[in-house]
Amino acid sequence: METDGKNLRRGWTTGSCATAAAKAACSALLTGEFPYPVEIELPSGKRVSFSLATSKLGKGIASAGVIKDAGDDPDVTHGAIVESTVRPGKPGTGVTFKAGRGVGIVTRPGLPLAVGEPAINPVPRKMITKALHEVAGDNADFEVEISVENGEKIAEKTLNGRLGIVGGLSILGTTGVVIPFSCSSWIHSIWRGIDVARAEGLTHILGATGNASEKAGQALHGLPETALIDMGDFVGGMLKYLKTHPIERLTIAGGVAKMTKLAQGMLDVHSKRGLADLDALAKLAMEAGANDALVDSIRHANTVSHAFTMADADGIDLGDVVAERAWRTAADALNTPETQLEILVFDREGSLKGRYGFAPSHHVPAFPSGERNRRT
Repeated sequence: METDGKNLRRGWTTGSCATAAAKAACSALLTGEFPYPVEIELPSGKRVSFSLATSKLGKGIASAGVIKDAGDDPDVTHGAIVESTVRPGKPGTGVTFKAGRGVGIVTRPGLPLAVGEPAINPVPRKMITKALHEVAGDNADFEVEISVENGEKIAEKTLNGRLGIVGGLSILGTTGVVIPFSCSSWIHSIWRGIDVARAEGLTHILGATGNASEKAGQALHGLPETALIDMGDFVGGMLKYLKTHPIERLTIAGGVAKMTKLAQGMLDVHSKRGLADLDALAKLAMEAGANDALVDSIRHANTVSHAFTMADADGIDLGDVVAERAWRTAADALNTPETQLEILVFDREGSLKGRYGFAPSHHVPAFPSGERNRRT
């Protein structure tokens, strides 16, 4: 894979690391020796090998650890030791799972695991179970306890707390491979946040691009924490999931620059995907009633924020026009009669700069409209 002309190295999920560690520990428990390297099978069927960073064998217990290598992806778990401890289980119980230090426990419904279960996701569980059957055959009755070094601290940098996963990280992975900058783990966290909100019976959620817009949107609507979806730059990833997992009311909130990009048709509003088009923003200002001098100034503004400041000084509601166009982009992507969609545009201080109020997302009006659905 290439990004910005650089070959980026892929890495391994925590699920793959836990699988390799569990297989090594199980092998040592049965044979008295740790395999080096240890080979596992990915969900794709490809077989890959891992080196062990730690190993310990005792009476009726064995543990092994693998250093999480996320490749060139900016993963918060990169460099952490994922350790699996294996003990014999009761005959007929199969492979069971336990959360060790640094691995969280599920406390809210809506996730693919029951409340009270260790946050070891279904695909890693299947990978580990298959790996242990490779070692022990059909009679693979073992307890697998997974731990992550400094997992409690690392989890503070993730969305786990909001999802109701307490005490540490989740053991993740659907393919076993981390693709650099794919941000698949973030998008899956968005989806799980939606699942939790739906399971709690919430009818209104808010997807925000950042902390300031999230707090301002939450205060405006009085929403509980579980209604807040940290979508970051991935507007499209959130909308794609909501199209098949709808909710009655959706608010999308973001800063002036991110919402300007959404207004210009970008569903991924990260800076790497491109900058906001100031020429297009100047045309929107003209539509909002800006004179020629202001239009020219916005066209040559330093930033989108600078353009908004100039529009405010001239009494032009640029934010409402941006919100209107952003609503159309999002509604085109969502397009479901079951969801009413709202757009909120905030500045860095959390002041509301533009709004397009709730309207059915399957009904996309022609713009410019005769009467704008503004700050209602």
